[in-house]
Amino acid sequence: MGGSLFGVGLSPAAGPGTDPVRDAVAAEELGFDFVSTSDHPCGDSPTHETWTMLTWVAAATSRIHIATRVLGVPYRPPAMVAKMAETLHRLSGGRLILGLGGGHSDDEFRAFGLDVPSPREKVDGMTDAIHILRGLWSQQRFTYRGDRYHTQAAELEPKPDTPIPIWLGTYGPRALAATGRLADGWIPSLGFAPPEQAAAMRERVLAAAAEAGRDPAEIACVYNVPVWIDGPEDDAAVLGGPAQAVVERLTGFAKLGFTSFNFMPAGPEPHTQTERLAHEVLPALRAALS
Repeated sequence: MGGSLFGVGLSPAAGPGTDPVRDAVAAEELGFDFVSTSDHPCGDSPTHETWTMLTWVAAATSRIHIATRVLGVPYRPPAMVAKMAETLHRLSGGRLILGLGGGHSDDEFRAFGLDVPSPREKVDGMTDAIHILRGLWSQQRFTYRGDRYHTQAAELEPKPDTPIPIWLGTYGPRALAATGRLADGWIPSLGFAPPEQAAAMRERVLAAAAEAGRDPAEIACVYNVPVWIDGPEDDAAVLGGPAQAVVERLTGFAKLGFTSFNFMPAGPEPHTQTERLAHEVLPALRAALS
């Protein structure tokens, strides 16, 4: 995958009237490059489990890529994620984008009886996970002993036929440095990293990539942005206003280095927002970025 990419977030909601497969099929027909969903298995609102939902979505679509935004590493042993990812990637025709993060909510870990890692341990675990994933996808018998996870002469077959991109949702200095050293992409969210702050974080990522001997240009910088066309313009966490104003704001983000976007349709009619994004925003944004 290369160039500018435009994705749309799928709600994991499992309440009446929700249908992530319908939404994904619509996104594919509207020309989006990928769909994504978050990973919060614990809560009192009805939601689907991320991996299962995206598998169902992949089976109902044929072109659009499928992204986790992002899997919380502490929920699943990394070696099992390697196996799960290879299978979904293969069965979907090479359409998986594997988004990973250290895990956001400590309350979710406690509720599910999981150990609560410290911030440092979250970064260490995420780093271990990437080494394990890549090792199992490429080596015949893979042994790895990290700070949080390990494998012992592990064998995983088949190997991926095509590379599985790994995108990280990271914010702290150590996590940003790990992103630059190891990841194929970085996907911060507007609500956690406002534009100027995100631009500074991006520089940390690219500097770490260069220090590791990588080409910083190979790292996809994808901004996760809630959008409400004709919505309020004074909400810092949601990009609102007329379609042309939204295009201008997104073009401004692109000048900060974010040339790919994951849009989260906001407002009372998210389906309509997805259609308006496709028809009123994407053509102008693609033209501006070209």
